[in-house]
Amino acid sequence: MEKLMLRGLFILCLLLFPFLVKKPHFKEMLIVFFSKGVLATLIDAYVVNTKRVEYPVRPFPKIFSTNIIFDVLFFPLLSMAWVRQSYNDNIPKILLKSLTWSVPMSLSQWYLERNSKLFKWKKWSPFHTFGSVSFTLLTIRALAGLVKKVDGTH
Repeated sequence: MEKLMLRGLFILCLLLFPFLVKKPHFKEMLIVFFSKGVLATLIDAYVVNTKRVEYPVRPFPKIFSTNIIFDVLFFPLLSMAWVRQSYNDNIPKILLKSLTWSVPMSLSQWYLERNSKLFKWKKWSPFHTFGSVSFTLLTIRALAGLVKKVDGTH
C-alpha cells in the first residue's frame, strides 16, 4: 500500500510541477524549488541520522535513508505553491497564511505516522513537524522575498 502511495505522490508531483513553475515568476519558483529541496534534504538527513524519524518504506532504501520523494519533489512543490499564495503579502499575512500549510501538514503526518509505514516517529511529534514545516516555509518565503527584491520584480 505504501509503495502505491509513493508512486501516486511521485506522479502527482510530476503532473503539478509545470503548473507551479510557470510564469510569472519562473526564476523565483525555480530558486524556491531547488532551495527547499536542499533545505528539506539537510534537515531530514539530520533527523534520520539522529534517530528521531525513520522511513521504513522509501524509494531506493539501499541508497537513501530519507524519503527523497518528500525531500526533493513534494516539499519543494508545496513551497512553490506557498510562495505563490503569499507572493504579494505583508509579514502578518505571511505568518497567518503559513498556518494554512503547517497545521494541515502536521495533522496529516500525525495521521500517516499512525496509519502507514511511510515513516515512524521515534523522538518526534506533530509539534516538531509544525516547527520544522513553519521554519522551512518562512525561510523559503524570506529567500523568495529577497530574490524578488534583488531581481526588481516587486
